[in-house]
Amino acid sequence: MEPTIFDVAQAAGVAASTVSRAFNKPGRVNEATRQRIVAAAAQLGYQHRPQNRALPGPRHRTIAMVLSDITNPHFFELIRGAEQRAKASDVTLVIVNAEESRRIEENQIRDLAAGVDGFLLASSRLHDEVLRDLAKLHRIVLFNRELPGLTSVTFDTAAGCQQILEHLASLGHQSFTYCAGPPSSWMGAARWAALSAGAEAHGLTAHRIGPYTPNVANGGAAADGALRTDVTAVVAHNDLLAIGIIRRLTQRGVRVPADISVIGFDDIFAADFVHPSLTTLAGPGSHAGRLAVELVIEQFAARQGDGEAIRLPTELVLRESSGPAEHRA
Repeated sequence: MEPTIFDVAQAAGVAASTVSRAFNKPGRVNEATRQRIVAAAAQLGYQHRPQNRALPGPRHRTIAMVLSDITNPHFFELIRGAEQRAKASDVTLVIVNAEESRRIEENQIRDLAAGVDGFLLASSRLHDEVLRDLAKLHRIVLFNRELPGLTSVTFDTAAGCQQILEHLASLGHQSFTYCAGPPSSWMGAARWAALSAGAEAHGLTAHRIGPYTPNVANGGAAADGALRTDVTAVVAHNDLLAIGIIRRLTQRGVRVPADISVIGFDDIFAADFVHPSLTTLAGPGSHAGRLAVELVIEQFAARQGDGEAIRLPTELVLRESSGPAEHRA
């Protein structure tokens, strides 16, 4: 992946805005600092282009970030990174909540289109054909969703699910249940596809139940459903659902992880505070936000992007909610 202004900033030990000024307004940067930035850029192979600076003459200097559910903590780091990148280019970022509704999401995009210069759609629930039609009219970058022909930023689902399968197999588990999220979730479908496809190679049997609304409140129903499958491990659509599952299992006297291991996705801030703390698959949310906004900005040189699909690495964060299996008769 091509190095970004943020990679240069990290290497040089300065803010991204300082890197931007070093290239675009060098007179406003200390000469020693500027030279350090230039050296870092050369070492990383960073190529400064006009679109890296800011939007070249947009009408509004505004990008709309449309979130599938603004109450989901998974988006906190994404928003933070997106705001940092927008600020570095003097661009306004507008945050919009789609409320897990295709109708609301599509209406918001159409209502905002006349007043913004591009869209970052996070976990979009829109149908593929609708997204393609919108991309013909607007500059769009997807997050947590891939679609051929559209530029997207996702976490490497296949590699991440491989880590989960290896972890469960190493602990002696023979089966697990995946508690699915919204049927319209592209990422949820990708996770189940990766988990189910790789399970047999690790000596695991995969079950799927749901769908469930991915929040803490619905974790109770998911936990009850998982218990009926008589498995020793549960993988939840996201951390919120996983936390609800842990709470319900505890209420029913089921020990986590002694009786059932629980694994989530997203590594939200609460994952480290729930008891037991939650094992979960993490991705670089803040970096994803910065990169996604940068890709929107780069599209201002043309109406459409190049359809690049960028997949960022994931890491399984091991905590207390997963442990050795106790195989029951």
